Amino acid sequence: METNYEDLLNLTKDLHKSQEILKSIKEANPEVVKKFPLKISPYYLSLINWDDEEDSIAKMVVPSPEELNYKDIGTITHEHENTKLFGLQHKYSQTALILVSNECASYCRYCFRKRFVGLHQKEIMRNFERAVEYIKKHPEINNVLLSGGDPLVLSTDNLRKILELLDPLSQLKFIRIGSKVPVTLPQRILNDGDLLDLLHDYSRPTRRIHIQTHFNHPREITTKSIGAIDALLSANVMVQNQSVLLRGVNDNPETLSELLNGLVGIGVNPYYIFQCRPFTFKPSAFQVPIWEGIDIIDETRKRLNGQSKRFKYVMSHATGKIEIIGKLGDEILFKYHQSKYPENHNKIFTRKLPHGEVWLWENT
Repeated sequence: METNYEDLLNLTKDLHKSQEILKSIKEANPEVVKKFPLKISPYYLSLINWDDEEDSIAKMVVPSPEELNYKDIGTITHEHENTKLFGLQHKYSQTALILVSNECASYCRYCFRKRFVGLHQKEIMRNFERAVEYIKKHPEINNVLLSGGDPLVLSTDNLRKILELLDPLSQLKFIRIGSKVPVTLPQRILNDGDLLDLLHDYSRPTRRIHIQTHFNHPREITTKSIGAIDALLSANVMVQNQSVLLRGVNDNPETLSELLNGLVGIGVNPYYIFQCRPFTFKPSAFQVPIWEGIDIIDETRKRLNGQSKRFKYVMSHATGKIEIIGKLGDEILFKYHQSKYPENHNKIFTRKLPHGEVWLWENT
């Protein structure tokens, strides 16, 4: 029998305490949570050290007044320009990104899709048959990324329907699922044998399912999250991690190296460390200046073995994924790791940036 997701979300030994904590958070930030909803799973709430006013886990999920400065920064992400159908984006030639949910197990306060997560489903794919037809008409597409929100908050039956539609597409070499559920609600994986059976059935030797998860801090590597990762690996799923460089969370070599070495130890491949996207056209409290970010990444790499340092430090820019390579005199060296435009493929370039700059604002 399939385990109900809502039941899982409410499984905690101290649910009453969790509800009281969430209530007090809402009361302390009424305007923020009215604009951007609050959700923290009881499990993830239990990871917060409330005796530490600067707790790294809390920073990621507890609202702050600064969020009121957020504006819909579509002019930065340009996701609307890449949307070919409601819920389907085609920015990179080989990849179709499908938004399958506007919900997550917990809401990250730095989320670049705050415009709809927990708020509305206007950008979510409704007609998956149309998505399949679009992919068929674009033979250059060889992989699909299911995103959101978080696809793993969908019921297993709904996830099965999506995979059943995608599976016959022989042009697809692999299917990716972007999910923070292994981090914020590992019970969703540990307690649902049907989900693991589903993933096992569709992750085959000739076409794997890849889970792109989202650990940002070593304290997120717990007995339960390790168990969830192990269960995914046992289901023949490949697991990679995407972190975001966040001020006050992981903006130092000690924390980042512990995280990355820890992930490799449990079978998770470091994939990207992202430069945090802006909330507005001004730096946010989460952002680390690029010059400083380079120093942090360079010092982190010194502490890593070859397996742990395979990640790329990138900016997910409107024009593509731009790798931040390092300093070159008074300039910063960049390279397109993935490009929206063919003429930018593998392009290497430099920019002079102020030492407090957090982003490349122009099209490069």
